[in-house]
Amino acid sequence: MLTGENELELRRNVENYYLPAQLIKAISEIGNIPDTSTDALIGIAFLDIADYTYLSKFLSSKENHIFLNGLYAAFHWVIKKHGGYLNKIEGDSIMFHYGGPIDPQTKGKTADDVRKYIARELFLTCVELQRICNLFNKANESILNIINDAEAQQTVNAAYDIISSLRNNEELAQSMNALFQVRIRIGASIGEVTIGNFGPQGARQWDVIGVPVIDAKRMESSAPAGGLRISSDYYHILESTGTLRLYYQRFQREATVHRSVYTDVKLEDVFSNHVIYIRDKKISRYDTYSVQVNPQLPEDTAAQIRLLLTKGEYGTDRIIELLKYYRGNRFVMDKVELLFSELGIRMRKDMILKVLQPGRYESLKKKSKKKDEVSDKIDKSYSLYKLTSILGQLQDALKHRDESDLYSHIDFLSYDQYIGRKKNITEGWFANNKSPTMKTYYYYNVIYPLFFIHIKASMLEYQAALDEVEEL
Repeated sequence: MLTGENELELRRNVENYYLPAQLIKAISEIGNIPDTSTDALIGIAFLDIADYTYLSKFLSSKENHIFLNGLYAAFHWVIKKHGGYLNKIEGDSIMFHYGGPIDPQTKGKTADDVRKYIARELFLTCVELQRICNLFNKANESILNIINDAEAQQTVNAAYDIISSLRNNEELAQSMNALFQVRIRIGASIGEVTIGNFGPQGARQWDVIGVPVIDAKRMESSAPAGGLRISSDYYHILESTGTLRLYYQRFQREATVHRSVYTDVKLEDVFSNHVIYIRDKKISRYDTYSVQVNPQLPEDTAAQIRLLLTKGEYGTDRIIELLKYYRGNRFVMDKVELLFSELGIRMRKDMILKVLQPGRYESLKKKSKKKDEVSDKIDKSYSLYKLTSILGQLQDALKHRDESDLYSHIDFLSYDQYIGRKKNITEGWFANNKSPTMKTYYYYNVIYPLFFIHIKASMLEYQAALDEVEEL
């Protein structure tokens, strides 16, 4: 057992190793450890590595450790650069925030200036984190030139060695470029929270609690891979400060430079409004905006799909996952459809429409005089994006059932009175929603899977034709 100076030195080393330097510095400037929690306006975000369980299978335990440390070192540098605080890391997810008593940038500012500062820096951080992830994915050394921290550079370099060994291996290169793609999803919100020390003695943490924290987590859980989702309140703050317009102009310029199809993107495409429903104790409705971050996303996605098509059925399954991620993005879907056309992949859009809208399909069929006429007409009238939009509309229509009565308050007068009233409400709700419930079951167990099965079958048909040519 260590004693005396050796024990003190070990304790100092443990503190320096595990305690956030930002927290120690902030508390030192305050002059004491805050013993009470305070209410404060903060901007908060959660970041999650999409499908990391799958990606981790390509690496050993040691490589996973080195890789994640390198990725988080790059992320932490971005957060610190903008003045944010990395609150916690939980496996393949991190939480960070701006504002509150330990944020020196809020000192001496008016409430309005604090709100603008938090909104701007949080947003710019989220965008830059996505872009850093794209560079990291490619082991792009420009990251090393902008990170002015020797230890962080070393950690990133160690992760780069792993990525480079995977991508430079002649036998693995094509597979790794197709399958090993790191994508993150980020959710952000802003609002009043309680911030301070939480937990029992000996295990206290500097943390924040409140509705904005819950909102940010739910924004992250529903964000598209490679994208950002923000609450509507946060969106309107950014709009009022002019940040939306400036970012949109920047995004459009970058898309033009890269000759991306995003060149013609509109502001409402970069900031796309979506109402999402998340089931917790009950179905919660959120008005949100998804934000486009990568000005080359359509091209990058099409390039990865081209590679995945060489990986047999395993590759087609990964493509289907990508299409599920981006089915609401017109630019990505149009680029994918163009790729399919160039490669000669024949999608049976008439069969897909028959799954989605059987009545509409039969109506078009009756009006057609020739056998192939309906197929040609549907192929010309329905883009892949239009079909995915119909799929989304069907899904949205199923989510609008009002469950408020089920959770309504009833005064308790007696056991029999209370149970009788609740029983009537529950059975009445079920009777009114029996048909929608069956439609929901049918949608998720028939329509939704069949939609993508048709697309997968078209890709498998293409792969089979290629195999036949190679055999000849």
